[in-house]
Amino acid sequence: MSDFLKAYSIQTWLESCPQGYLENTDFGHLPGEKEPELILENPTLRDEAIGATVQLVVGERCALAASSGLINSAPDYPSKRFLATQTLDEARHVEVFTQRLHDLGVKQDELEDVIAQHANPNLVKFAEVLLEKVDKGDFLAGVVGQNIVLEGMAFSVFEMMHAGNQNANPKFAHTLAGTIADERRHVGFGENRIGSLLVEQPEKKPEIEQMQKEMTYHMLATFADRFRGQASAMEESRRVAQAAGGEEAKVVWHGTDIAHADAAEMENVLSGTVLKEFKTRLGRIGLDYQTPDRP
Repeated sequence: MSDFLKAYSIQTWLESCPQGYLENTDFGHLPGEKEPELILENPTLRDEAIGATVQLVVGERCALAASSGLINSAPDYPSKRFLATQTLDEARHVEVFTQRLHDLGVKQDELEDVIAQHANPNLVKFAEVLLEKVDKGDFLAGVVGQNIVLEGMAFSVFEMMHAGNQNANPKFAHTLAGTIADERRHVGFGENRIGSLLVEQPEKKPEIEQMQKEMTYHMLATFADRFRGQASAMEESRRVAQAAGGEEAKVVWHGTDIAHADAAEMENVLSGTVLKEFKTRLGRIGLDYQTPDRP
């Protein structure tokens, strides 16, 4: 079996994911782990946690629709098999983040209303740009949008949230660790599969680059909205931490102490990290990064 076939086979997926880093977990975290009482008992922190988790659900619902929708348009069976495993990964992500909403007190009959209330309009637009390509059966654009742009964004968002929650919320950090491992595999498929297809279809480059530009704009606008509206919750979180036992420890992520950074610094480090990764990954597959207007 070639390296490509082996790396993206269902057998490799079984060994690395359900029989590997997810074994003995409960919705992605260790059995018995719970959300911290400090979050559940504080309305400001609970509402912020719900709002942040809703964005993850919205993004993963998009990823689920995209990966499943791309299976039929895939040009070969190794790609179809990989996308089948990715579809299950994305369905799991939707499930674990939805379960977190329930753990935060969102009732089942409230779920869709809560998601509609908190979903960032720019993130919804981001998803629409991608799913339009998927619905048209455009495999090349769909995989770039899904496995390079969406998954690249998710990878960095999850990494930053994981770093910030390792001490404060081990349950959520463990859930994020599994999703990060999944996203790393998804991004790798996008890079490895699309480069050769772009060589065969160079005329697709302008259209795909325009899609990347549109998706990147909506991504940056989502970050701006979320961080600009997060200042009061960040202050409350630090006040609660101090009252519970002193100053929060430093958490350095890509050169920024995210445990003490203000909202603008958090937005800048996340945006800068994601854009740097975009440029690198797009360059590897033969695409030129297109800079959108800044929100």
